[in-house]
Amino acid sequence: MSRSWSQRSGRRPYPPRPRSAWRKFFDYALAFLFLALIALIVARFDRVSTRQENGKATVNDGDTITLGNERIRLRGIDAPEYTQLCRKDGVDYPCGKLSRQALAKLIGGRAVSCSGWQRDRYDRLLGDCKVDDIDLNAEQVRAGWAVAFGDYELEEASARVKRAGIWAGSFEEPRDWRRIHDGAVEPKHGTLASVGDTVRELFRFR
Repeated sequence: MSRSWSQRSGRRPYPPRPRSAWRKFFDYALAFLFLALIALIVARFDRVSTRQENGKATVNDGDTITLGNERIRLRGIDAPEYTQLCRKDGVDYPCGKLSRQALAKLIGGRAVSCSGWQRDRYDRLLGDCKVDDIDLNAEQVRAGWAVAFGDYELEEASARVKRAGIWAGSFEEPRDWRRIHDGAVEPKHGTLASVGDTVRELFRFR
């Protein structure tokens, strides 16, 4: 014998409880804020564009150059700070200065071209930079004068195996060195950092 289910006669569903005035206000405010956020994001994305910089570069340190009035941080790498010391064969040596010298030698006084759209906390453009066909970002890591900082992990692995540059001895990660000496913390230039940089850019009013 089959069974069928039916509501008992005379029973009616309870009507929904009316929303309070405060709940209505909260819902409307939340909707307004959401729409305002969407409008702000759209407006800010319209202003985000890739910058191209070219010219003779001033080398500030192993991962930062200046082209004209634009200061550029090489994206995805992290070099020892200019005053940072590393250690090799039981002796300290100025790895920060050597990193700067290595980048200056790579450039060799030739014109540098950089492109990028993100900026870091110091308003420096995060750039991918080249001299002719030489990728400066990758070469600094491959030569062992910078570590991978969100990119270029294969180049770092090669430098480790060859014990090139700072990998020939011991050193503090540049990120850790900055935190210890001046309290500065810089996010890596990977995917999550890109999202964070984008959010900061969206809400930065000029």
